[in-house]
Amino acid sequence: MDTYNILQHYWWFLISLLGALLVFLLFVQGGQSLLFTMGKTEIQQKMMLNSTGRKWEFTFTTLVTFGGAFFASFPLFYSTSFGGAYWVWILILLCFVIQAVSYEYQAKKGNLLGKKTYRAFLWINGVLGPILLGTAVGTFFHGAEFVVNKEQITDIAMPVISTWANPWHGLEAVLVIWNVVLGLALFFLARVLALLYFINNIEDNDLIPRCRKRLIPETGLFLVFFLAFLIHLILADGFAVHPDTGEVFMQPYKYLNNLIEMPAVLVVLLIGVVGVLFGIIQSILSSAWKKGIWFAGTGTVLTVLALLLCAGWNHTAYYPSAVDLQSSLTIENSSSSFFTLKVMSYVSLLIPFVLAYIFYAWRSLDLRKINTKEMEESDHTY
Repeated sequence: MDTYNILQHYWWFLISLLGALLVFLLFVQGGQSLLFTMGKTEIQQKMMLNSTGRKWEFTFTTLVTFGGAFFASFPLFYSTSFGGAYWVWILILLCFVIQAVSYEYQAKKGNLLGKKTYRAFLWINGVLGPILLGTAVGTFFHGAEFVVNKEQITDIAMPVISTWANPWHGLEAVLVIWNVVLGLALFFLARVLALLYFINNIEDNDLIPRCRKRLIPETGLFLVFFLAFLIHLILADGFAVHPDTGEVFMQPYKYLNNLIEMPAVLVVLLIGVVGVLFGIIQSILSSAWKKGIWFAGTGTVLTVLALLLCAGWNHTAYYPSAVDLQSSLTIENSSSSFFTLKVMSYVSLLIPFVLAYIFYAWRSLDLRKINTKEMEESDHTY
């Protein structure tokens, strides 16, 4: 493996890590989707909103960073997906825009639309955000309808490398049932993580017991969709790449083979699944245990990281074309130049310092648990 290929694998790892962190941070969206279900009183809804509201900027920033890192390291994917499947990405961004506006204005006196309307917007973001993101990520495994022709860049009339093969521009992803299954798995996972975060972050003798009780049905639904997707994935044909010619072909049990041929990734996946289950089960069984979010959150990051590595490493097309196999994108044929990846790799050495600052900021925000007294007396609440 030459240096250029090592850098390509390194940057796919960073992209996968950002994606995994984004999935964990979707507990903010999960909390919003539970707003009217779990919040029986105005003060309880306010506590829930402030619990997630102090973290929504982390989620939005991670989403933007994820997109920016993809653009810098794998620009052909960015131009193909964001430029072709734009309806999906526009809907996702719209969901996050109304989230930002709603948090800032829902509690302000004299706001134009009223508190209930802005909270309804937050609920919409909580439901559609994870489902749309999960459905979009599902195309990494099941393909999208695009064609890539790099020679067309010389066409003065229309210098566009990638073209979409249908007028739906990404919305057709919902017609692939397994994309939707992944989206629903992500939705229920976000709700589970939100419940665990409320247990850790809020002090309320009525709300928290209900959160523990609610964990049971939400976990059941999450496991149904996640296990269905995982079993389907390991049994499905995958989009393999010939290491010498770059030819893309269908290979039986490709993603299962990836896990077997990359045992470290398999171990990460198993540790992640165990971490998620331990965090949930212990939170259900113990009425005094509040650390479930950290076990389940860490497990979520590891599980999603392993799945995304399976999508791009080990000679796999991470963004397959469902209409032209040879147009499928791999980390080799869609990455930036060697110089760009090398320079960005030096910049990436700053990541540990950024993570340290995020940890510090997060800890500062969570030093005091949210309670009824703070919601009634503080002027700095959502």
